[in-house]
Amino acid sequence: MEIGISRLHFPVTTLGPGQRIGIWFQGCSIHCEGCISVDTWQFNTNSINIKKVTNLLKKWLPKCDGITISGGEPFDQELALEELLKFLKPYKLSTLVYSGYSFQKLKYKKVIQEELIDVLISEPYDHTKTQTQALLGSDNQQIHFLTDLGKQNFAKYLDKKPDKKLDMQFDDQTLWIAGIPINGMNKITESFRQNGVEITNTQAVIKQNKK
Repeated sequence: MEIGISRLHFPVTTLGPGQRIGIWFQGCSIHCEGCISVDTWQFNTNSINIKKVTNLLKKWLPKCDGITISGGEPFDQELALEELLKFLKPYKLSTLVYSGYSFQKLKYKKVIQEELIDVLISEPYDHTKTQTQALLGSDNQQIHFLTDLGKQNFAKYLDKKPDKKLDMQFDDQTLWIAGIPINGMNKITESFRQNGVEITNTQAVIKQNKK
């Protein structure tokens, strides 16, 4: 089975407790206004056999504290998401999945009914809403504890304010940023531009200008 993947990264420390594996799906049909991950919207790109993904994850899983899946929109690749979650389940690590779909639309999905997801953050990002809770891009989004493991690992985030930390990964001329930016990326992007760094639309991908 093929799966569209924007990127994989370990460790990620800003999208849940501990050092987590971050998996970003490629492709999204929701297109929230103000999204900072526009580079993950396009379908039919960055496709890879899911076995290659799981083989890489096998190297990281013994060292990680959990898995966070975002995108893009994971539920736009529902069969691939199901296969990936079934692979992860025996490791008994907390799995957090972000989705821009409403919980009303997702709650009867197989991966939720079979408790393959421990924590789900649902609802579309709304750039007009406030942002007062950790892990949420906007306060209309909802955290759902779907298993005891999810509640045990994530309950503390219900009373936690947004974290002002971001993870950064350098790759040649590219800097990847992971986390939940406070009030979008405006201050961050302006700071980088003032220091000669070009920012593409993104989750974030930042490319250093060549002199």
